Amino acid sequence: MSERSASVARATAETEIEVALDVDGTGESEVDTGVGFFDHMLESFAKHGLFDLTVSCVGDLDIDDHHTVEDVGIVLGRAFADALGDKSGLERFADRRVPLDEAVASVVLDLSGRPLYEFSGEFSQASVGEFTSVMARHFFRSFATNADATLHVEVAGENAHHEIEALFKAVARALDDATRVDDRRQGVASTKGQL
Repeated sequence: MSERSASVARATAETEIEVALDVDGTGESEVDTGVGFFDHMLESFAKHGLFDLTVSCVGDLDIDDHHTVEDVGIVLGRAFADALGDKSGLERFADRRVPLDEAVASVVLDLSGRPLYEFSGEFSQASVGEFTSVMARHFFRSFATNADATLHVEVAGENAHHEIEALFKAVARALDDATRVDDRRQGVASTKGQL
């Protein structure tokens, strides 16, 4: 594990989650949430962001996937916030577009310390496997809020699997860009002196 790593656990009446994150990884992942498509998306997120990621979640899937997806977003966001510390030297901003066949996702990210989330677009099908498509939108709201990030995303396409996968890949690539360290920078990328 690098210096920029974190382990976060969260237990509620709805979910029990453990996340281990290494921002400076190689894209290795071990994910088990009980929702197959969601596992696939988190593995893709790790691979394309070059993050080492372990996620274990036991949730109330007998109800639906909402609490599992939402709460993993919360814990993963906290893990990024913890791993990045005071954000000294970070690039801070990133802008990425990622296609997947007919679908495309656009992401603009600022590791600002000010959580804000904006989403534009619709998913073409209501679900992918056991994953409710709108939960992709909700996942990144939970993530941005807990990572203290400003995140603007947009998706378009004809296939929800492609739209959601493009979204996870685009956010991962943007995070990889924004979390890079610029050796020329002293302190944080802000006239305020903190993020």
